[in-house]
Amino acid sequence: MKLPVLEPEFSPAIIEFRKFKEDVSKAPRCQHIIIAIERDNGYIYRTEFDCFEEGFDDERNIFMVERIIKSILWVVGGYKIYLSGSKSVYERIKSYYRPGGLRNFDYDFMSTVYERGMEVEFRSENDMPKEVKCSIPVGGHLNGRRIGLDVGGSDIKVSAVLDGKVISSEEIVWLPKLSEDVNYQYGFLYNALKSAVEKLGGDVDGIGISAAGVLVANRPMVSSIFIKIPKSDFEKVKYVYINTIKRLEEELGHSIPNVVANDGDVTALAGANDLNDHSVLGLAFGTSEAGGYINAEGNLNGWFSELAFMPVDFNKGAAVDEWSGDFGVGCKYFSQDAVIKLAPRAGIELDKSASLADQLKAVQKLLEEGHSGAEKIFESIGTYLAYSVAYYAEFYDIKHVMILGRVTSGKGGEIILKEANESLRREFPEYSNITIVMPSEYMRRVGQSIAAASLPNN
Repeated sequence: MKLPVLEPEFSPAIIEFRKFKEDVSKAPRCQHIIIAIERDNGYIYRTEFDCFEEGFDDERNIFMVERIIKSILWVVGGYKIYLSGSKSVYERIKSYYRPGGLRNFDYDFMSTVYERGMEVEFRSENDMPKEVKCSIPVGGHLNGRRIGLDVGGSDIKVSAVLDGKVISSEEIVWLPKLSEDVNYQYGFLYNALKSAVEKLGGDVDGIGISAAGVLVANRPMVSSIFIKIPKSDFEKVKYVYINTIKRLEEELGHSIPNVVANDGDVTALAGANDLNDHSVLGLAFGTSEAGGYINAEGNLNGWFSELAFMPVDFNKGAAVDEWSGDFGVGCKYFSQDAVIKLAPRAGIELDKSASLADQLKAVQKLLEEGHSGAEKIFESIGTYLAYSVAYYAEFYDIKHVMILGRVTSGKGGEIILKEANESLRREFPEYSNITIVMPSEYMRRVGQSIAAASLPNN
């Protein structure tokens, strides 16, 4: 097993999960566990596997079930966890998912998104809820005058699209994570849309927005872009996209069809469009890690795919995410944070007074100059990716993984791609049918905003 050259202590989630199941299969007695997680509109995700019999190795059972539940929550979303099997596992999980519990961040996040407190309920195996799936058609509309915004943590990419042809694309630098005044975000979003309207001759037929965070009915329920905004202004945050478009509608004198979608889902849509295929997991490596998925029907599952908070490293000593307070989660492995985290191990000293984006650029510049340590950084990220794709495949049916974002720009992206594909084929021959790909450099930078423009059906 080849581990990341700069982080040999990396403990891949998929390897640890498989080892757990193998060890359980050799134990004298085992116990069946069923996990079901409910989200909006009664949709249910369900999985099941064997654990050690209660009383044999409860702590290992608890650790693995907790990591799997955590993974499901950030892949699918949900406000109610159902468990059958082990009462000791249930009691510990219930203590974690409550105000002040070990998973207080997850509890608050899910409770905010669904506007109701999370619950954990024990049931007998026969009373466990059945799986209920969802498939939502999305995108593919490029007729008329359209605007696509890709709203990121360091810039806004805006594309003006006329009958499927991009007539203008630009990047607007901003610092939304530092602003405590929601009017800052309103102003930048409005100016970006207004600029694109002018490029389209003064009018628009549809607006699609790709945005970080969890969105419900075009509302950002939780988003890192508004991390500094006081809770007292949360209602203004929820309606930032809706109200900005309303302002434009009032100026133009007509309604504008619009859709606001999670940036990861739009990444997946861009990937599906580029590949002309389905079952695409899209991953954007930038300020954080964004994920999205187009299923076998070419639709969305209605899942979170907030993979920034999904654990990929089960090493308890792994880097801790400052926001969620958890260890080994995706944002520390597939973002500019990963590059910065690995820099000292690669013999690179960065200017800590510089912005995170500038520190990433500094490493990318060294890479272009042939710095061997910088090469090892991106090789390590590629190894992380191979193992993580195999773990993602526990939850998604994957044919293609499309990666893009600032971390994949230039030579670094080529190294990540090469190492990830080679490691995936070597370590997981059962997934040899999965291809990890990147779009062109141009599409990597503006592909999401163009895909976003296709979201509304006018």
